[in-house]
Amino acid sequence: MKIGSADFRVVLIGSSGLLGRAISSELAERTRWQVVQTAYRHVDAESVELDIRDEEAVRSFIAGQKPDAIVVAAAERRPDICENDPSLARALNVDALSFIGAVANEIGAWVLSISTDYVFDGTRPPYHPDDEPKPLNAYGRSKLEGERALMRSMDRSCVLRLPLLYGPVTDWSESAVTSLAPAIAKSAVDSVAVSMDGWATRYPTFTPDVAIVIRQLLERYESGTPVNGVVHWSGDEPMTKFDIATCIARVLRVDAKFHCQNEPMDATPRPKDCHLASTALNDMHIGRRTPFETGIQAVLKRWPQPTITRQTA
Repeated sequence: MKIGSADFRVVLIGSSGLLGRAISSELAERTRWQVVQTAYRHVDAESVELDIRDEEAVRSFIAGQKPDAIVVAAAERRPDICENDPSLARALNVDALSFIGAVANEIGAWVLSISTDYVFDGTRPPYHPDDEPKPLNAYGRSKLEGERALMRSMDRSCVLRLPLLYGPVTDWSESAVTSLAPAIAKSAVDSVAVSMDGWATRYPTFTPDVAIVIRQLLERYESGTPVNGVVHWSGDEPMTKFDIATCIARVLRVDAKFHCQNEPMDATPRPKDCHLASTALNDMHIGRRTPFETGIQAVLKRWPQPTITRQTA
């Protein structure tokens, strides 16, 4: 779907996901550009179906659209899935970026791709873009390989590394933040404490804020002052899952009980603290940071409180 009538043309790959929807909304409301959106599983009237694992389809689509800029929000972002299906992780997070980068280079388009704080091992925060990556799991390795694949294929590109994301969801499980809500509600109903990770520190970041960063990076490219290479953006509130769950319970106004687990809880290795230093974008006066409690209130008010039936013997 084309939005606007100006000469600047953007292709948004992955418009139906958690971050893609926020980007789509921001570009539709704030720009006069032509925006063409793609999706894979959740194609609608505003998007074009595209499987980014299909090199021929990717090349044909991008060459036909002739965009000035491409934003890649599609990826396999679930660490456990990446660990159990590395071929899928590689296809979506590495090979697809090679395809996109190659054809973008041929037509002279700029590419903005989304990456992750999981490229770092979490032992020496805060991390700057030029710090040495040391991913601990298959997800982090695949995203790092994808960064490198894109940059090998073209010079006119930007990799935006992000931390844990949350925002308006289509179901509770779509974000690792909102996925805690059903367990929180169940704890309140059953009066049973639920274990929450108090070991790993995260920096939950609101997807509408990230969408503003991306829109501003596109504006810089359009104006002839592109940002190339690797940049970081992050919320600035350090929170464990225990902290996040406590805040969600307060927002939901439920009396949930938590047990703070001070050792790693996940089967897939995860870093302890990957705080991303956002100095470069801060210095450019790019971005907005919504306080976590404000952001999660906006998300949760769109959904009814999870309904949990008390378990009986």
